[in-house]
Amino acid sequence: MKEEDKNKRASSNQSLIKGLLLIDILSNFPNGCPLAKLSELSNLNKSTTHRMLQTLQACGYVKPANTVGAYRLTMKCLMIGQKTLSSLNILNITAPYLEQLNLDTGETVNLSMRDHHHAVMIYKLEPTTGMMRTRSYIGQRLELYCSAMGKIFMAYEKGHTLDDYWEKNETNITQLTTNTIVTSSAMEIELNKIRELGYAMDNEENETGVTCLACPIFDINGNVVYSVSISLSTARLNQIGKEVLLTHLKQTTHAISKELGA
Repeated sequence: MKEEDKNKRASSNQSLIKGLLLIDILSNFPNGCPLAKLSELSNLNKSTTHRMLQTLQACGYVKPANTVGAYRLTMKCLMIGQKTLSSLNILNITAPYLEQLNLDTGETVNLSMRDHHHAVMIYKLEPTTGMMRTRSYIGQRLELYCSAMGKIFMAYEKGHTLDDYWEKNETNITQLTTNTIVTSSAMEIELNKIRELGYAMDNEENETGVTCLACPIFDINGNVVYSVSISLSTARLNQIGKEVLLTHLKQTTHAISKELGA
């Protein structure tokens, strides 16, 4: 290959990487992100960022947001994501069980999968009787340390240590509420408790007034790649009773695990 061709290919690869990076960043800003902020987060200068955004806009992946000078992803990205999700057999297997759990409890039901140091929401059912609507959405990336489903993945992961997670994510671990666990020693106690009891709890650790209960789904190899949770207001939880919700939740995750060969 000629040196000129090599340089052209390298330049094309770099442009692709920059464009995908901007899409990844914008996925965390559903209401739009200003150009200056995008430039800062991507470590690209403003002119390069603007040029990449114009290309992405021409291809239909990005559009201007309501705020002047801000950009957001388009429905085209959602459609691609939905096609990806529809190809996952797990949704076909879990949907009937999750719908029944939603009807039995009347509360928000979530399904997530593990993606490195995050949990990703891949399915959500809104409450049928509960009044509270959570801010979570399909495709959202959840921090492991402060979410019930995230702590499930940490508690049951194989081949990785808590120290490794803490070292690589220390800059992201923030005291979101007075209940947020922000030390590895406290988290180690929490994870041991989760393995002992078979469920995890977000005890207003991510948002004051909101509680979440989660249980693991095991596959045929005993791995936990998916987790199911129920989200509701703390006041509503106290009214219904934690054990009542856990009974329904554990029955659901046990049934799904059995379907997966666990």
